[in-house]
Amino acid sequence: MTTPRRRFSPNEFDWLTLGQAATFLGVAQSTIRKWSDQGRVPTFYTPGGHRRYRRRDLELFLDRSGPGGRVTGPLVLVVDDDPGLRELVRVNLELEGYSVREAGSAEEALEALDDQAPALVLLDVVMPDIDGWQMLQQMQERHGSIPVIMFSGQVEERSQGEAMERGARGFVGKPFDPRQLIERAKQLVPA
Repeated sequence: MTTPRRRFSPNEFDWLTLGQAATFLGVAQSTIRKWSDQGRVPTFYTPGGHRRYRRRDLELFLDRSGPGGRVTGPLVLVVDDDPGLRELVRVNLELEGYSVREAGSAEEALEALDDQAPALVLLDVVMPDIDGWQMLQQMQERHGSIPVIMFSGQVEERSQGEAMERGARGFVGKPFDPRQLIERAKQLVPA
């Protein structure tokens, strides 16, 4: 005769994996991993070293974060055709308390601007089709003076001056330390 297995109610042990928790919070896995490492989100580890999250802890985190569970800091739009770089910048901004929206092209960015004006735009100069300079001009014509920090891997001596002449509030050359870009963002729009 076999002993019947005990069934647990969903609330009794409602554990989520890293991927499930990231989806639940609406952030990248790298973001929740950093939040865990910083102690912002309670984390439990399996004997194999895997992270697990209690649904109730995540709900409490969402309640502290704001409506929809998103970080409620100023919105920053990150525009770059490199998804890896966008993620790196997004994660670091989120850790500082900013809300972040990403765009992989100038067209996507202009649509995002029409949808919701950010407090700051971080804009790559070199992109396919419409480059950052053209986007900056279109953005200024359509949306006025949203602060913009330009960044590029093709840095010339006159890049900083050109960015300022065209209406940007700053210029950062790539590759850059994300902290440098975050500090520039914090100077213009404190989190």
